[in-house]
Amino acid sequence: MILFLPKMSAQNSLEELLDQYNNESVPYISVEALKDIQDQVLLLDAREKKEYEVSHIKHAKFVGYTHFKMNTVTVQDIPKDTKIVVYCSLGVRSEDISEKLKKAGYTNVYNLYGGIFEWKNKNFPVMNSNEETTEEVHAFSEEWGKWLTKGEKIYSN
Repeated sequence: MILFLPKMSAQNSLEELLDQYNNESVPYISVEALKDIQDQVLLLDAREKKEYEVSHIKHAKFVGYTHFKMNTVTVQDIPKDTKIVVYCSLGVRSEDISEKLKKAGYTNVYNLYGGIFEWKNKNFPVMNSNEETTEEVHAFSEEWGKWLTKGEKIYSN
């Protein structure tokens, strides 16, 4: 039975987790660095709609993951050199979406290291679907939720 446990259960640090799942094809940006420039970047949320509706980083645009469509970005006629930061729960799904953006010609794309979990763990605010500050964060699953140490974990919507 132990052989079928996800590999991430053996991870002791966020760095180890991201090293296992990501290939670092997109540079990371720290939550502290994003906080300083948050109003100067295009911030994209690469989680599922139910996760985004529970909470998201202020000014983030929902683009999704499973049903991500490049035209949600390209239809906005965004210059290819716009600074774009993509995030998800921890930084795994956001790397996939960031890679798609780079392949489409966007040249200034970053992956938020630790995602919204790290953002909240550093006590930075998150917004609910009414654009009000909330303590709730969709923790995706019990397994992934262990990385969220601040706020109130929500597992369904």
